[in-house]
Amino acid sequence: MLEVKTQTGDAGAAGPTAREAPPLVVEGLSHAFGKRQALREVSFRLERGDRTMLLGLNGAGKTTLFSLITRLYNHRGGSIRIFGWEIQRKPSEALARLGVVFQLPTLDLELSVAQNLFYHAALHGLPRREAAARLKREIERVGLTDRLRENARTLSGGQRRRVEIARALIHRPRLLLLDEPTVGLDVASRQFLLDHVRMLCREEGLAALWATHLIDEVDDEARVIVLHRGQVLAEGPVPEVIRRANATSMREAFDKLTGEHLE
Repeated sequence: MLEVKTQTGDAGAAGPTAREAPPLVVEGLSHAFGKRQALREVSFRLERGDRTMLLGLNGAGKTTLFSLITRLYNHRGGSIRIFGWEIQRKPSEALARLGVVFQLPTLDLELSVAQNLFYHAALHGLPRREAAARLKREIERVGLTDRLRENARTLSGGQRRRVEIARALIHRPRLLLLDEPTVGLDVASRQFLLDHVRMLCREEGLAALWATHLIDEVDDEARVIVLHRGQVLAEGPVPEVIRRANATSMREAFDKLTGEHLE
């Protein structure tokens, strides 16, 4: 779990540089595990309100990229800036403005939904009263108010994901990372998450980077980054990427760019 405490009590609050800077800028990012090169000179940026789908097969480097952005791994080549804060030089300032939903579930199943959320709020330095107000709002938005006092173990997989999104937003980040968040979920749960993140980007200006290997999660209103074998092969609005690949659909564009097939 990403754990960062900030003294401001509000990750949306930032200095002048952070307010002007893009939510995320990745430049020349490379990473290797021994002799295996996982990422090669990866560069892209997200602007406010961008809903960007990081599209690639399993093993493309998506999770490695997220691990570097969240500082689970330390990058050696290239740079990562979150709202202008270089993550290696100012990790606390950068990570305080970031919300994350990891691929593997991270709720404490022995705690109630409310306890999971309050614990996260405390890590970010939020006073109890303010945390309670934010918790109430986020849990209402994911439709789980009636499950707040229940043990997290009693929730379905889709409901646990909803709680993880609510938790990721309690400290009011303006950048949200989601690593394969719909894996193992039913169709209805999957659609809810897609619609909820789409609303957050469109109505609140949140920037979201959503990693997926599922082509039908990439719609024409999104931006897309095609990541293949650790390299960015294409980036931009979905219709533009399709046009540049001389294709008629995102599926066909991916096939042409990579020589492989997605689900």
